Parts: sequence; C-alpha cells; structure tokens
Amino acid sequence: MEDFQIYNPTKLFFGRDSISKLPKQAKIFGNRVLLIYGKSSIKRSGLYDNIIELLRGFEIFEYSGIKSNPVLSDVEAAVEIAKNNNVDMIIAVGGGSVIDSAKVVSLGAKVDFSPWEFMVQKKSPTEALPVLAVLTLAATGTEMNAGAVIQNKKTKQKIGIGIPLMYPKVSFLDPQLTTTVNAKYTAYGIVDIIAHALEAYFGEGDSPLADKFVFSIISEVMEAGEELMNNLDNYELRARILYASTMALNGTTNHGKISGDWGVHAIGHELSFLYDMPHGASLSIAYPAWMRLNAISQKDKIEELGSVLFGAETVEETIEGFEYFFEGIGSPIKLSDVGISKNDFDKIESQFINNHVSGVFVKIDRKRYRELLEYMK
Repeated sequence: MEDFQIYNPTKLFFGRDSISKLPKQAKIFGNRVLLIYGKSSIKRSGLYDNIIELLRGFEIFEYSGIKSNPVLSDVEAAVEIAKNNNVDMIIAVGGGSVIDSAKVVSLGAKVDFSPWEFMVQKKSPTEALPVLAVLTLAATGTEMNAGAVIQNKKTKQKIGIGIPLMYPKVSFLDPQLTTTVNAKYTAYGIVDIIAHALEAYFGEGDSPLADKFVFSIISEVMEAGEELMNNLDNYELRARILYASTMALNGTTNHGKISGDWGVHAIGHELSFLYDMPHGASLSIAYPAWMRLNAISQKDKIEELGSVLFGAETVEETIEGFEYFFEGIGSPIKLSDVGISKNDFDKIESQFINNHVSGVFVKIDRKRYRELLEYMK
C-alpha cells in the first residue's frame, strides 16, 4: 500500500430538502451570484423557481444552456458574465456537466486568458471563485471532487483535469431532485458510477481496502439500480444511488494506490466528442471491450472482480456479467447499438491517435486501437 494524504474540503448536505440550507451557506461567500444551469429541465421541474426564491435578497446573474457534453464556448461565455458583474460565487444547478463547467468558470473568472490553458496544463491557477453545487443527477461524483471535463471543438479534444481549487465549497444532494431524471439518463448515470469505481480498481498500486470499497459500491449500485429502473420515483433507491455516486469518486476508492487508470474514460471521451454520445453510453460500450483487450494482462484483477460481483470463474464470464447488467438497464454495449458501423473505424482510430488514447497504468498501444474497435463493434 502506498503512503497517502486525504484531503476533501467540500461540505456536503445530503437528504430531503437539503437545498433549504443554500441561502445561509451562500451568504458566507457574499451577495453576488452567477447561477449556472442547463437548458429547461430545472424550469420544468420547478427547481429553478425554488432556487430563485431561496436566493431572494441576492443579486443574481445567469448563464443557461450548458450541454450534456459541456463545451469551452459556454464556459468562456459564462466567464465573461462572472467578470463583468464581479460576482462573489457561482451556484451550479444540474448534473455533472453543469457543475464541471462551473468549476472551470471559477478558474477563468480570475484570469485574463482562456481557462483552456488550465485544461491543457499550460498554466496553473492560483485562485478561483467559490462554487456551490445543487446536484440533480447521480453520475459523476463532481459534487465532492476537484475534477472537471470540458471539450474544445476547435482543437477536437475532450479533456479532464483535477485541480484542488475546483473542489465545490458546498454541495447539496437531495435525492428527490433526481426523481425527474428519465430512465435512459438514470441508466447512463449508473454506468458512470460503476466506471468510476472500475477506473480506481484497475489503477496502479495495491490497496485491499480500497478494492473492497470498489466491490461494495458496484454491488450497491447494481442492486439498487436494477430495482430503480422499474421504480424511478422511489426516493430510497434514488438516495442509495446518489450516495454511491459521491463515494465512487471522492477519493475513497483511490487511497493507498498510486493512481487510477482512466483509460476507458479516455476512450469514452473520444466517442462522446465524435458523436455527442451520452457519457455513460460511451462507457458501457467501452468497458467490456477494454476488458477483452486486456484479458491477459489484467486476468487476475478481472477474475477477482467477477468472482465477487457475479460468482464468475473466468474473464469472459465477468465481462458477460457486466454486459448483461448494462443491457438490462438499457445502456448500449456495442457501437452498433448506437448506429455506428465499421465504416467509422478509420475516423475513430484517427481520433484516438490524435489524442493519444491510453490509460495511466494499463497502456493501450496505438497498434491495438483497431483490435479494441473490433471488440466494440
């Protein structure tokens, strides 16, 4: 086991009506708010009106329209609003895309250049606006970590970074707010949670307790997730999934390891960029293929995983266990499931090559990209 330091400064309120605490928490940081959210879902649900009422007495400026695969142009536009109105904080209301965007805006509002410079690690930030997060989707864990993913259409990149300044100051998690998420995006969120746990598991280093956390998180998500797909408005099931989502990517599953791998997310990011594919859908396609590609080098890890989760005895039985679960909740497991054929393989392979797709620990040689795509077809 590696030496490690635990640092997570996010204050998190979990449970019914947790957003009622928003005004008191926001007042700590000032009075001028940039409210960032997606398109129309929070207005249809009534959450927008509730937030506005809670923030009565604050000066509110808004940026709406954040996409499910967030883009740099939205981030830069929101940065200008933050700067022009000298806001004290950002309140992000939505899922991972909204909160990730807000995190990058928080950095960009403090500098006179594009925050993309931080994404490509050309520059390092020294300050950021406080971010408060009201979560409406269980998936990314962004509510309690320092990560963010943004895509740049000009450079044809979708990049994730982790910068301690981007930890939300306060996050509000009311499972009731996630009950309006439809079946399709509920399933994609479940896949994302599982994928986060797996990225830690297949990372570098030996940490038995961290691996046991991974097993528990995935088991919990599979058990509650299967029930949830047949009962989408069940508060207790939503709460179980939401808690698991936060724990899957707040550092718990990495303690004692050198790093996670993140190779499957690298694959998924390219698919999302090329086809505007929902993130979770890209991961349920990529993970079984990745396991088959690495069936020899990761044999022991895959078999241990399958034994615990499915009672499986072989690598292939383990992979089939994941495929059965993903299909069962309605998430695709092949490119053909989303209408992508072998005719697109050259384009996808070129994208992989241009962005050097690989894991941190489990390397994917560019010579194996075509083999990976064959497993994904």
